[in-house]
Amino acid sequence: MLTQITNLAREAGRMMLKYRDAAIHQKEGHFNFVTDADVAVQAFLKKELLSLLPGSRFFAEEQENAPLTDAPTFVVDPIDGTLNFMRCRNLSAVSIGLLEKKRPVLGVIYNPYADEMFSAEAGKGAQLNGRAIHASQTPFENAMVCFGTSPYDADLVNRSIGAARQFLLQAGDLRRSGSAAIDLCDIACGRADIFFELRLRPWDVAAGSLIVEEAGSVFVSLGHERPYYDDACGILACNRLCEAKAREILEA
Repeated sequence: MLTQITNLAREAGRMMLKYRDAAIHQKEGHFNFVTDADVAVQAFLKKELLSLLPGSRFFAEEQENAPLTDAPTFVVDPIDGTLNFMRCRNLSAVSIGLLEKKRPVLGVIYNPYADEMFSAEAGKGAQLNGRAIHASQTPFENAMVCFGTSPYDADLVNRSIGAARQFLLQAGDLRRSGSAAIDLCDIACGRADIFFELRLRPWDVAAGSLIVEEAGSVFVSLGHERPYYDDACGILACNRLCEAKAREILEA
């Protein structure tokens, strides 16, 4: 099934690139948008994925979703990094996770701008374009820290910026890409060492969390004993050398 899903992700990425001038629509919340490209890519993936696995369910950003169940469920972000897509920043990705009993068993993230296909199956490791990837071994004091600002949640501004300040003072340097999926892939393949955001949705992390874990990194749902996919929550992804200090900052 992994091969079929990576093929669908690649086709979805090609669709995304064809919609350069897609109409833009305001969604609820501050600076929150959807484009006709998001809608078209999601419709394509919904049709194809549900056909691929009869009896499965579909949980995605651009629709009303019923609560997750234990049934096999595709959790999809058709374009992670919509604002980047709108502004032609070339930092957006298609994200497809498959959950069983609310835990990811397969994850695929495709960045069509770089032609990078990240994938993982539970217990089988993580890959980039078919080659195994692994977390970095960079210590905390030299860590490159990626972060998201949770821009739709004004109540988190002070905590987000305060945590980023502490990481900048105590670790290496900061980066902000605007795509949680791409940031998680960067953790998985060792391009960065820590990623945090204080509120993400299941479609932001369902695929990337598995890729991170299968590459040997840590994925933590802040405030939960184990990774959590039922609703919005804060997350930390990092290499194992950085976990203790990163959690100390985020849980302060």
